[in-house]
Amino acid sequence: MRRSRVNGFTLVEVLVALLIMAVLAALSWRGVDAMVASRDATSQALDRSTRLNTVITQWQQDLEALYDRADVPGVPTISFDGQSVRLVRTAPEGLRLVTWALRSGTWQRHVSPVTTLASALQEHWLRSQQLQGSEIEQLTLLDGLIEWQIYYFRGNAWSNAQSGAGAAALAPSPVPASVPASAPASAPAPSAAGPAAEPLPSAVRLLLRWQDKTLTRDIALVPQS
Repeated sequence: MRRSRVNGFTLVEVLVALLIMAVLAALSWRGVDAMVASRDATSQALDRSTRLNTVITQWQQDLEALYDRADVPGVPTISFDGQSVRLVRTAPEGLRLVTWALRSGTWQRHVSPVTTLASALQEHWLRSQQLQGSEIEQLTLLDGLIEWQIYYFRGNAWSNAQSGAGAAALAPSPVPASVPASAPASAPAPSAAGPAAEPLPSAVRLLLRWQDKTLTRDIALVPQS
């Protein structure tokens, strides 16, 4: 009597099948890993773009709120020394001194307390020149920067804010001991004992440079009075 043959897979066939499954699993994992890496890179790029837009919006708001009559001795309305931009802007309760600075590749913003006194504004200005970047009030906005530059637009031309044409702009004039928190547009400017301060530029150009890209943004000024 003949025995019936039992159908099945040989050991070699099983090993070959396992090898094929392992290869397919490895290929699938690489595909999934690439998708996850692409998703993470896209998310990080979106986060950087969103953060950059938020920071530039804050920069624009500071410039658009410049206080055109902040002619306090020793306190220009806006100035740039290569590292820091200092500007006097309006606030609901008075005035603030805002300092934007590039330190070791990081772009930072510092805001002084609100004041209505010229003497306090002068003190904030002096203190802003001693900032180290580690103060509690310092807000780190962007990193990885290698350079920044500021230009002023006057007389239908752009000039470097550190050049004679740009830096001579903001010679201050004496004012009373207090600076009003707000004033009507028609109110007369404080009398000056010396020569009148040169008017603000019509616009400010910001140039930020990273290793792989450069950002330029022009902001038209509409000073507050």
